[in-house]
Amino acid sequence: MSRNILSYLGISQHSKHALRNPWVLGMAAFVLLVVAVNVGFIMTAMRTNPGLVDVNYYDRGRDYERNALKQIAARNALGLEARLEVPEHVVVTKPAQFGFTVVDNHGLPLTDADVSVTAYRPSDAAADFTVVMGHIASGRYQAEMNFPLKGTWDLIIKLKRGEDSLELTRRISVHQT
Repeated sequence: MSRNILSYLGISQHSKHALRNPWVLGMAAFVLLVVAVNVGFIMTAMRTNPGLVDVNYYDRGRDYERNALKQIAARNALGLEARLEVPEHVVVTKPAQFGFTVVDNHGLPLTDADVSVTAYRPSDAAADFTVVMGHIASGRYQAEMNFPLKGTWDLIIKLKRGEDSLELTRRISVHQT
């Protein structure tokens, strides 16, 4: 039946006209399919862009090593010793308590600092959020965090005290159950 339709339309392997040859038509259909799929991918990428590229990526990358060395020197000059306490099993959409302890170079607890935690999701910047840690005891800060999505998260802890600042990073995994 299909052979009769193709013959009726004049499509044959023996045809001298390119648009009547099934091989040429098949290759053209394949190219159109590839172009359509790529257009679909581009449209999806534009609609669901996670925004992971830093606006000033060139400037940050150019001076990365120098800035990293400055941060290490500033951290050493502060003489602060900090530790983040992360629950063993963090579950998506369930509140979890995160603690942060900091002491100065004499071993005395740091009490007059502003501490915040930014939860950064490497695969989706739209899910990022920041929580301010409350001062609960001498040198001890705490925050309750509720992660909306499972997967890998980077926690960036920022401590500010006057002109001094400290930044620590820790990667955690949030589970479904």
